[in-house]
Amino acid sequence: MTDRPLTLMAVHAHPDDEATGTGGVLARYAAEGIRTVLVTCTDGGCGDGPGGVKPGDPGHDTAAIAMMRRQELEASCGVLKVSDLEMLGYADSGMTGWPSNDAPGSFWQTPVQEGAARLAELMRHYRPDVVVTYDENGFYGHPDHIQAHRITMAALEMTALTPKVYWTTMPRSMMQRFGEIMREFDEDMPEPDPAEAAAMAEIGLPDDEITTWVDTTAFSGQKFDALAAHASQGENIFFLKMGKERFGELMGMETFLRVQDATGAAVPENDLFAGLR
Repeated sequence: MTDRPLTLMAVHAHPDDEATGTGGVLARYAAEGIRTVLVTCTDGGCGDGPGGVKPGDPGHDTAAIAMMRRQELEASCGVLKVSDLEMLGYADSGMTGWPSNDAPGSFWQTPVQEGAARLAELMRHYRPDVVVTYDENGFYGHPDHIQAHRITMAALEMTALTPKVYWTTMPRSMMQRFGEIMREFDEDMPEPDPAEAAAMAEIGLPDDEITTWVDTTAFSGQKFDALAAHASQGENIFFLKMGKERFGELMGMETFLRVQDATGAAVPENDLFAGLR
């Protein structure tokens, strides 16, 4: 027996990712007395600036945006009752194909072993019982999400720890539904071209391959408010257009693929800490 609290560590790429993919579990497990540790790998400097100014446009001040996004991230963590926030501080690499992908010091250009060594140090400090990050494709192919996956898996290999490890995912049945919902809120949204539609169809997993379904309905209000804390990126956060009530109806389940487990807990499971308590 030990007095060390059960600990969840979520490793995300940018400020606001914590709320989108894991806001429900962060809030739920914090409410259950579990220590929640958020590691955010980049500074979010490739996000929108005040007034929606985009990267590459006049007036886009990367350093000022990074500072603003840190403040928003801290506010989001306050909403979700995150116990500990750790920022690795790498430069945001931007979306696939952006020039910032190749910028020296960007997260995408950082050697995996370098980033993994820093993350492994945090893992040794916090000794998480559960680690959550993205799959090999960063869920939808974003370079920084892919890099977050890579350094997380490499960091785990560097430590002697054996936490349960999960990758965020989405049921394909829900992904299909999202297309309909997005058009409901934006009637002018064009139909995706065939290549884009095919790529979207590969995101997530068939429902029967998902190992872990966590009901976070009671915390959907906190999740919405955490997303809303990232006000500077509101134009890019589709979910905020739903309003809190509809958001709560649709976003009450967070799903994961369990990829490492030493507890023998049966799947499908409804608790990331199944077998640990």
